[in-house]
Amino acid sequence: MIALLDDIAGLAKVAAASLDDVAAQSAKAGAKAAGVVIDDAAVTPRYVVGFAAAREVPIVAKIAWGSLKNKLLFLLPGALLLSLFAPWAITPLLMLGGAYLCYEGAEKVWHVVAPHGAGQHEAKLLAPPENPQALEDAKVRGAIGTDFILSAEIMAITLGTLPGLPLWEQAVVLAIVGIGITVGVYGVVALIVKADDAGLAMAAGERPISAVFRRRIGQPSGADLAVRPVTQAIGRGLVVGMPWFLKLLAVVGTAAMVWVGGGIIVHGLASYGLPEVEHAIHGAAIAVADAVPAMAGAVEWLATAAGSGVVGLAVGALLIPVVQLMVSPLIGLLRRESKGHGGAGT
Repeated sequence: MIALLDDIAGLAKVAAASLDDVAAQSAKAGAKAAGVVIDDAAVTPRYVVGFAAAREVPIVAKIAWGSLKNKLLFLLPGALLLSLFAPWAITPLLMLGGAYLCYEGAEKVWHVVAPHGAGQHEAKLLAPPENPQALEDAKVRGAIGTDFILSAEIMAITLGTLPGLPLWEQAVVLAIVGIGITVGVYGVVALIVKADDAGLAMAAGERPISAVFRRRIGQPSGADLAVRPVTQAIGRGLVVGMPWFLKLLAVVGTAAMVWVGGGIIVHGLASYGLPEVEHAIHGAAIAVADAVPAMAGAVEWLATAAGSGVVGLAVGALLIPVVQLMVSPLIGLLRRESKGHGGAGT
């Protein structure tokens, strides 16, 4: 019995050590994926711009649920299967996703530069939604599709930090990082899109301290009178500033798609024996960082992102005519055939 208890204690120590290792690996992988997490947080809020305030959080919740399913139901098992049976396929799949992000970002830029031409192109690709619910559904689908690419990059980065770990530990770390990042990103996004409503409530609030304790009747207390000017000023600042902040965030989101997509393409080319573009971007970033030694790290990151963004914008610009001349007619043909079969069936 004593020997058995000793063996059980030994197994418990091993299990505890494994759990500690999983926690450490999860933290390390999450830190590595932080850059893509920022891009994800910047991209998502633009999908709720233009909707009624009451629909903002439900839309974010739909996208978050779709993101969680992307990571846990598709990308996690897919990453494990690819790492076991077809590790060679990971890079081309990531490059395909990167090309999609480049196209999405370049199309947004084109919409700013030539809104008429971009609108005609979009009309060819997507039928106009028939009602607000259809528009909301289309926006959610688009957000989940973009999230799939960003989530794939997050999972691939995470998997790259786990060499030599047992399969079950890889699965646990991927799940922890996927859930943690989804909750964190979309929690922040929900706060961002509701900040203007919170600001409106603060600007109109006469009893900021009493309201915390649910005392909404009677005269404002001395604490209310003392704090009210500050809370109302903050509220007015949020109401005035959030529309501009969301516009800025939409710009950052578009830039994020371009630089993440370009970065995936650049790294993929390097892995296939074409490192010249990556070396050129890295050399330029080092040179710029050396010119500003006080902020070398931040400047190097910005220069690298800018170089990746230029590559992403070029790739996306090349893909726009490909989509317009090849993909768009194919989509139209498939739609016509689908409608024809539907009409025959009725």
